[in-house]
Amino acid sequence: MKLTSVKYLVSNGFKNIWLNKLMSIASIGVLVACMSVIGLAVALSINVDHALSQLEKENVVMVFFDDRNSALYAESNLNSETGTYNEITEKDYTVHNFEEAIKLCAEIEKLDNIATVEYFTGEDSLNDQMATMGDQAKFFESFLFSDDYGNPMPSGARVSFVNLEKFDQTLDNLEAMKGVDSTSSTRDLAEKITLIKHAISIVGFWIVAILLLISLMIVSNTIRVTMYSRKLEISIMKAVGATDSFVRLPFMIEGVTIGLLSAVITVVILYFVYKAVAGTILNVMTIATLIPFGDFFWIIFGIFAGIGVFAGLFSSAFMINKYLRKEGSEFRAL
Repeated sequence: MKLTSVKYLVSNGFKNIWLNKLMSIASIGVLVACMSVIGLAVALSINVDHALSQLEKENVVMVFFDDRNSALYAESNLNSETGTYNEITEKDYTVHNFEEAIKLCAEIEKLDNIATVEYFTGEDSLNDQMATMGDQAKFFESFLFSDDYGNPMPSGARVSFVNLEKFDQTLDNLEAMKGVDSTSSTRDLAEKITLIKHAISIVGFWIVAILLLISLMIVSNTIRVTMYSRKLEISIMKAVGATDSFVRLPFMIEGVTIGLLSAVITVVILYFVYKAVAGTILNVMTIATLIPFGDFFWIIFGIFAGIGVFAGLFSSAFMINKYLRKEGSEFRAL
């Protein structure tokens, strides 16, 4: 196809939008509405995923080491007759000193799905526990820090996971390690986070799928109206030997242009809506953190542009091919 022919067909595509401006405006309006809903769903999904990611980092598993305290104050080591704990030797526990504890932390870091490992001593663990007791902590200080009783808390590590979907498997791997006595975790919270993530993914997929289908139907109707308004012109073009590609291109240009115009308009609208909503949320909830619109601008625009181009190309190609097949006998008769 010659360059002059391409220029003619492209200009024809833009001219179609202007000649059928009421239908084009209506199509752009509906596409903007559909894309706005998709954009809000994507923005919500990104922010919820960010919030859940932050929650994942705080969902820490406490891993207690098999050290002297864990062995000495184990329930199995309690003498039921005297009410005191039996004496133990170094053979009764695995982690004997700071160096062995750090080595065990390094081995934990090598496990799959481990994000961070933070070592804590028995004293750190006791202080954290005392801090949660409030006024009652003073009651326990008299014997927890005495020579007769002492600190019962073992040393260990605070461990966070990369992917909570592998929570159970990773926890089993931790508990199976030599030197680990027990673990403490919020398994229920991990399960809820995973379920929420799956629910958001499924709902988001269906929202995009349904609105994409609506977008295809809207652009198809616009192309159909343009096509039937130029029925005589198309018939003459076919009668003088115009190829299907020559007839099809202006309608495809029209569909893609409508889709891209809708994408640009929607991004501008969504920017101001997101800015207003984010400002309101941050004023009401000072602890909330929202991702700036600029951080996912290209993701949103890419989705909108993709929807616009796909809807325009697919709808125009489908409608013109269908029309050319049905009206082929009329073209041949002219």
